[in-house]
Amino acid sequence: MLSEVLWAFRTSKRTATGTTPYALTFGHYAILPMEVTMKSLRVARQYEMSPSQYKDSMMAELDDLDEECLLALDRVQAQKAKVAKAYNRTVRPMVFVESDLVLKALLPIGYKDPKFGKWSPTWEGPFVVHQVLKGGAYRLRTVECQVQLRLLNGKYLKNYHPTMWEVTK
Repeated sequence: MLSEVLWAFRTSKRTATGTTPYALTFGHYAILPMEVTMKSLRVARQYEMSPSQYKDSMMAELDDLDEECLLALDRVQAQKAKVAKAYNRTVRPMVFVESDLVLKALLPIGYKDPKFGKWSPTWEGPFVVHQVLKGGAYRLRTVECQVQLRLLNGKYLKNYHPTMWEVTK
């Protein structure tokens, strides 16, 4: 069963490349087992060829393989650009100004404190935006006015909105 599934995977067209993985590898489309038993037109033409003609046609297909691979690469790149354009249309970068209250992501992202496990905090703060630099970089300072030396990219910041519990503390 696995061999049949793999064969089906290798001989079915992919939307990204517009061709099959088999054709990209070998330069021509695979002959399905059913075509051999039912004697399809493609197989019949292949049997009518002399060995030298068959070799010449295979070499011509291999010459076209480079062109087919480049076309598949162009299709993949066009599809990736289309996905990136659709994604970038919905993304709105966060912009902060000086004196905004922000939270800073704990870096490295995904770090978990063994003491808290899955309940580890993911943000720390609040911090105040001390300086806005080019390229979306920010210099922060603590609420106690200690300026941090390390610059931080804006994607690791989010607006700080104190909760009612924090306000009443």
